[in-house]
Amino acid sequence: MRFFLGFGSSIKFLGLEGLLRKRARTRLRNVMRGYRFLKRAGQLRRVAAVKEALTVTPVFSVEGNSEIFSGLDVEAAEIAVRQFLLVRLVGTGLGAALLSSIGQHNALVVYPLPSAWRKILGEHGFEVAERSSAFLWAGVVALYFANGIFVVLKLAVSDARYLAQPVNRSLKNHAYFDTLGPGNLPSTDGTDEKNDIVTWYLRWSGRASCLDTVSHDVVAAGTRESEGLAVVPVDSPLLPFVSHRLLGRFLAASAISIAKAFFRLVAGQWWYLLMLGETAKAAHVRIQEPALLARDYLFHNSNCIYRPLWTYEAERKGARIIFYFYSTNCEKFKSASVYPSLAYGWQAMTWPRYIVWDEYQADFVRRAVGDAAHIDIVGPIPFYTGATVPQDIPEHAIAVFDVQPMRDAVYQPLTIDTEYYVPKNANKFLRDVHAAIANAGGVMVFKRKRHIGSLVHPSYETTIKKLQDVSSCLIVDPDISASSLIEKCYAVISTPYTSTALIGRAQGKPSVYYDPNGQCEHNDRAAHGIPVLFGINELQAWVNEISV
Repeated sequence: MRFFLGFGSSIKFLGLEGLLRKRARTRLRNVMRGYRFLKRAGQLRRVAAVKEALTVTPVFSVEGNSEIFSGLDVEAAEIAVRQFLLVRLVGTGLGAALLSSIGQHNALVVYPLPSAWRKILGEHGFEVAERSSAFLWAGVVALYFANGIFVVLKLAVSDARYLAQPVNRSLKNHAYFDTLGPGNLPSTDGTDEKNDIVTWYLRWSGRASCLDTVSHDVVAAGTRESEGLAVVPVDSPLLPFVSHRLLGRFLAASAISIAKAFFRLVAGQWWYLLMLGETAKAAHVRIQEPALLARDYLFHNSNCIYRPLWTYEAERKGARIIFYFYSTNCEKFKSASVYPSLAYGWQAMTWPRYIVWDEYQADFVRRAVGDAAHIDIVGPIPFYTGATVPQDIPEHAIAVFDVQPMRDAVYQPLTIDTEYYVPKNANKFLRDVHAAIANAGGVMVFKRKRHIGSLVHPSYETTIKKLQDVSSCLIVDPDISASSLIEKCYAVISTPYTSTALIGRAQGKPSVYYDPNGQCEHNDRAAHGIPVLFGINELQAWVNEISV
């Protein structure tokens, strides 16, 4: 930490801070200029098309290779490497690099990608600076290799500390939740609200039987309780070894992996270096006592692309690897009666089991990964408990949900190929919905999707501030559970195609999507059978009808 503080001070002393900021501003201007160019030309899909192509393009040839990573055959191992790189490299970073190139009148793209993927950029009209990009790519591989060695040492030190001073372990029959936040855990305030994902899982008929504990990765959270079971934080899903013999086996396996990585590099097989940290975690699970593995490991759709290598080892030892959707807004909008291709990443998924809300989402999964997917349809899946719903919700209240637009500097590098969650739609959505509800003598109870601080678009923030001063509008804390709020209201209006509309329908409440500017289609499968209203007249007629 002191090193980085000193490094920062050195930057200031050398006068580099201003230079770095200037370069960042210049790059952002180029990115936004490139976005505007594509928008004017009607080519916003150009960058998205590159990402989608990379999703299905192998990063290395499977010919001539044999079994690698965690006992996977070469095809499965290649997909695992591809998933890893899609998460680490093919996101906002690549999108910004491509937009910056366009903004500089098709300048050379300098970005770290494997050679197979650099060719894809060329096929989509982007000229790549081969030498510079190859050099950066080599640097990325070297950094991940160094990080892999660090992962080995970190796991070994954690194991050694436990063996030197073991503590009472109570995670023998447990389930583990990956990547949660405090609001996803059972509440500790004594309320009866149970809209968190842990409680839902414990009430789900398909959960693992004979559990005594649920664990999760919210390290700062204390022990809680739900459905009579302890809910406890853990530092890692990989529990420490219980014997020095197992630690010795892990160190030996890791030494072999490091040596193999160097040997394979001579043959140009860089993926052994890149994935060293992931193979170390997989080896840890492979060597671990089966009784210390979770019965179920649960992952959600915010991290849909990469399936960790260690989960293959856990599955072989009897654990279930479950991928669940906490939302349904995953599809692109239908346009001109034509369904678009799937967004990047989805087609690379290899989860063994999916939990979805309805048949529409099951169909989405099948289109992404094939008809052989194991899918459980369970209805709406609550995810977040958060704040308590106010007690003063009016009798004639309609719950309203939107997706708040972000500042252009944040939104445009995302390279979304359909402009919908932008101020033009979001502001008109709120104004129209409020007017229709107020005209019918009702009250609009509005919940923003989440807190995003200064990332929110200024014009949207202005619209919100105006609504705060109106008696026929009640704005509630974004941290409130959408399900809990809907229970207090008699109808639901949502912006397309957010999950709240489906929650309303499941609770038996009148529920619609409202599109103020007519960009959606009536029969879009992304609506999951929820009616879509267009324009203030259709909206007003619907509000009047349900208000009678």
